[in-house]
Amino acid sequence: MSNIACWMSEKKIQKINWVEFEKTCKKHGFGLFKLDLNKSLESQGTFCVFLHKLTDIIASADQGDPKCAKLIERVEEYIRGHPTLVVLDPIPHVRQLLNRYISYRKINSTNLHKYGIFIPNFCELNSTNLQEQLTNAGVSYPFICKPSLGHGSKEAHEMSLIFNERGLADCRTPCVAQSFINHNAVLYKIFIVGERHHFVERPSLKNFHACDEDTIYFDSSDVSKAGSRSSLTLLEPHEIFDKVEPNPEVLKRIAVTLRGEFGMDLLGVDVVIEKDTGKYAIIDINSYPGYDGFPDFYDALVDCIGKRVKCKTDKFGDDFIN
Repeated sequence: MSNIACWMSEKKIQKINWVEFEKTCKKHGFGLFKLDLNKSLESQGTFCVFLHKLTDIIASADQGDPKCAKLIERVEEYIRGHPTLVVLDPIPHVRQLLNRYISYRKINSTNLHKYGIFIPNFCELNSTNLQEQLTNAGVSYPFICKPSLGHGSKEAHEMSLIFNERGLADCRTPCVAQSFINHNAVLYKIFIVGERHHFVERPSLKNFHACDEDTIYFDSSDVSKAGSRSSLTLLEPHEIFDKVEPNPEVLKRIAVTLRGEFGMDLLGVDVVIEKDTGKYAIIDINSYPGYDGFPDFYDALVDCIGKRVKCKTDKFGDDFIN
């Protein structure tokens, strides 16, 4: 039986049904075990697949944490020494998503704009001449101020809504500023697993406009979690109307394009529909999301893994490691 070695943080492990995941792997002909990064990877037996959520460790390593750097170096050395190993997802590809500015630029370089899909104007703010940087990038008020680092700590989700030039003093640079798009407090999360995708509806920030209000601080993971009843997500009575259902074909176009652009199988994309134009706006992207609400997720994941294994088997033949 081929083995899948899995590494995730204890927090993420607790959120999954390990018994069900293990059972699904077995049904597809795979063994499953938890990899210990603090031990020699060679000593933990042979495995043909490495499934991981290393984003926080990679981010910390890139920020200069010596312990995390050593762990990632050990993993990358093992991967280099085992070219037949299937890695979901390749570490260099995951690194593309660690910095929001870099990932937004990559999204902006795709052809999605041809289909009326866009990413709201954004720029990376440094410590001086903030208004000039915003003006040059076409970022308007109000805008969302996001940490440049999209992973690595709880702070990655701590954001602020800046309404005016006075609020620029509240920006914690370096950060990414992105024009806020009114979208009637509805967010769509696209979950991508290889060739499959599924979207769910989540609460989001209500409509806001440039004004003299003070900066609003919020945690994006709290505001947009299922069942959230934050005051920031409740529309005014005059704004409540019949909701426009999203076009599945547009969301599919986004899923297929971004999976190809980033070269990854496990992605989450946050999409909103602009209130006045009906256009689709991509406001964030992340690696290996929570997949809460994805039907038969473990079957989809193991099916994706199986296809990746088959590709490697076809390429390496008898040299493939089982």
